[in-house]
Amino acid sequence: MYDLVIVGGGPAGLTAGIYGARARLKTCLLELGIPGGLAATTEIIENYPGFPEGIAGPELMMRFQDQAERLGLEIRSEEVTGLELVGETKKIQTSTGLYETKAVIIATGSRPKNLGVPGEADFYGQGVSYCATCDGAFFKNREVVVVGGGDAAVDEAQFLTRFASKVTIVHRREGFRAARISLDRAKANEKIQFHLNAVVESIEGSRGVEAVVVKDVHTGAISKIPAKGVFVYVGTDPNTKFLEGQLELTPQGHIKTGASLQTSIPGIFAAGDVRETLLRQVSTAVGDGALAAMEAEKFLANL
Repeated sequence: MYDLVIVGGGPAGLTAGIYGARARLKTCLLELGIPGGLAATTEIIENYPGFPEGIAGPELMMRFQDQAERLGLEIRSEEVTGLELVGETKKIQTSTGLYETKAVIIATGSRPKNLGVPGEADFYGQGVSYCATCDGAFFKNREVVVVGGGDAAVDEAQFLTRFASKVTIVHRREGFRAARISLDRAKANEKIQFHLNAVVESIEGSRGVEAVVVKDVHTGAISKIPAKGVFVYVGTDPNTKFLEGQLELTPQGHIKTGASLQTSIPGIFAAGDVRETLLRQVSTAVGDGALAAMEAEKFLANL
């Protein structure tokens, strides 16, 4: 029996673990993969306070994990396969056992969206990637395409120029959602080109990616961009499939929460990218994790 179980080990989950353990709650964090979430796949994080020169995402998340474990957080690498959230005792079934707890924080974050075009699934791991930090080194002296117009797309395109001979950013509009400072850097980089007002129609190749077929959104004209790699950054979807029918979700699948981050079930809280929120950054996930843990502590004190 735990006081608090946290599902998900990204910035929100690890911060919740720090606060939970520091409050002397018997706390366990369940994470299927490597702790850190999407932040751990980010090459450089420049907008997290306290690091004026920026810090590598994996390094920052390792520091989060080290701090949490030093305070007594138990981290288990297990997949959650079932939940019983109603009642005073919550039950969490994993791939290896059953956990009982009085409070739960859902911090399962999000996963990259797919383009949903022909060739994407066929060439996944053979040229199609959703993580430049993970796979960029495989494309040394090769041409690659980055799809998207947000911070992730522009920042990772910049990172890919360390390896690729040419990086083409394909974006469906003229304007970008990326921060101006990142966009200015990309425009100043001789290795980066822009193919705007275009959407990807398909990804072609034989044993691996050879070209990206794009369509002009205004004229409908079709063209091909030669490429050996395609890096997709068109947004994320929340990891809430396992919660359907148990918690109140938005039409997009995010968890609905109140001001205290409590969900539609007492004792169940949500934090980070998985919940309905206006901004999804490491800093906001950290704030969520802290608040959710403190609210869970208050909830437990009133049982």
